Amino acid sequence: MVCLGNICRSPLAEGILQFKVDYSKVQVDSAGMVDYHAGELPDKRSIQVASENLLDITNQRARHFEISDFDKYDLIYAMDKKNQLTLLELAPNENTKNKVRLILDEVFPDEEKDVPDPYYDSVSAFRNVYKMLDEACEIIANKLP
Repeated sequence: MVCLGNICRSPLAEGILQFKVDYSKVQVDSAGMVDYHAGELPDKRSIQVASENLLDITNQRARHFEISDFDKYDLIYAMDKKNQLTLLELAPNENTKNKVRLILDEVFPDEEKDVPDPYYDSVSAFRNVYKMLDEACEIIANKLP
């Protein structure tokens, strides 16, 4: 799960999908395209909204996306088109490019919808993002082992 800073959207997506899959079969992680927040907890509003939905994401720490993540993960979900394009530019080959997906394409195929960045908004925006990601992660989880 990849967003810009790895403190708002991608930590929520990571927590939601981890809850929905079998840990022994699926590894879920998140990262940011920039390292502004590396080592930090998710945004307090992400933590709050996760908690409201009985998820604890306080064990997560923001990290920068690494090129080695292309080899480590089978699927890489971007939260928006801008981060998707950056990932595609970084991808070393066609095989790795094929791993990159826009997360809301799971719900709205080929519509290229973004998960809005709630950072400069209220907790209500974080709740809206949670609903979007929950729906997408449910579809993803049903496709995984």
